Amino acid sequence: MSDQRSLHLFDLKTPLGGLLLFYGIVLTIYGLVSDASLYERSLGINVNLWWGLFMLVGGVATLVWGLRGSRSQSG
Repeated sequence: MSDQRSLHLFDLKTPLGGLLLFYGIVLTIYGLVSDASLYERSLGINVNLWWGLFMLVGGVATLVWGLRGSRSQSG
């Protein structure tokens, strides 16, 4: 039982999910408020907005996965 708890201390899903969520929020906000002329080189595609949304989804999924796994192992 203590082996499972010690392995859980090195679980990287929760901090990685939080980091992805944070950067996803920053990129999404930047993509929403940035000037459209910035995206002329990317054929008019708002790359910051799209990658921010992908990172938001990935961060939320990783956080849910990490938190759900920690609850099922603690009980």
